Formats: sequence, structure tokens, C-alpha cells
Amino acid sequence: MSVVRTYNPSRVMIIMNGFPMSGFADGTFLNITMAADGVTTQVGADGEIARAVNTDRRCTVTITLQQTSPANAFLSSLFEVDYLTCGGTIGPLMVQDLCGTTLFMAPQAWVVKPADVEFSKEVSTRAWQIETGTPAIYMVGGQV
Repeated sequence: MSVVRTYNPSRVMIIMNGFPMSGFADGTFLNITMAADGVTTQVGADGEIARAVNTDRRCTVTITLQQTSPANAFLSSLFEVDYLTCGGTIGPLMVQDLCGTTLFMAPQAWVVKPADVEFSKEVSTRAWQIETGTPAIYMVGGQV
């Protein structure tokens, strides 16, 4: 018996500092990348392998929005307040696939810089780079 699983991009929830994001760009609208490898290895002259666990679990999260998204103004204000108050808007970030099992939660996240801005005949996008401290949960799941 074959199994059918369904992914629905409109059921991916992104909430930063309590603000639910919307107005995502067409195509890839979210990317989460760890800053460093979790485990590194080294091979000695005799072939013995040693592993080191890296405690740096920071992540870079890129959220790509349409230029019309209200989340652009929210993220821009987070950056400005953070810049002026020396960390006043560091807060939680959560990503959850409501049709699957992927879940990412970081208690500390901040906007690195304002998104680049371009205007054209068509609706443009705004890519926001967010960094996190150590995530509380980083579960790369699948569809149920």
C-alpha cells in the first residue's frame, strides 16, 4: 500500500518576538542553516579517528518576504530598536510546519541588518537575515 504525504507552504508558521509572519515570497521563503558543523573529525597518522563535538549551535535564518508584506516594517523596526538600545529586541523565534514534524525554536534571535531594497515593474522580495543563539529545538522532520 502506498502512502501519500502532503506539504502545504501556507501551513508553515513563522513567529518572531510574538509577531506572526505573512506575505512570503514565491519559491524558497525560509532557510535555516547552522553556523558550524556539529561534529568534526580528524584522522591521525595511524588512521585513528578522533571526533570533536562543537558546542556552537547558532543558526542563521533567512526569511524572504514579498515587498508588500507587513512583516517588513516589523523586522525593520526590530533592527532599529535593537541597534539603538543595545539588544532591546532580542527575542524568541519559532518555525513550525503545521502539516509535518519540523520544529525550530530559538529563545534568542535578532535581525542582523535591514533587507536589501530594490524596486521594479514587478513585486520584489526582501530577504531578512536573522541570527539565533542556541536553539532550544531544532527538529528537521517530515510530513505526517
